[in-house]
Amino acid sequence: MITVNLEPDGTVVELPDTRSVHAVLNKLRLRFTMALVVRNGELLTPDRKLKDGDVLMVRKVTSAG
Repeated sequence: MITVNLEPDGTVVELPDTRSVHAVLNKLRLRFTMALVVRNGELLTPDRKLKDGDVLMVRKVTSAG
């Protein structure tokens, strides 16, 4: 089970059977260009593997272009 803290919403989501950052973003219906994913202060790329018990912060980002 992966625990995801969604910012800036403040929502907490638990995702079972999730093995990569890419899979987390897919389940949240976000593209990798739409969010930053952080684990223990480390910015993660979509190809990074996850393990059961990981806690992630997913920060949705928007362009004010």
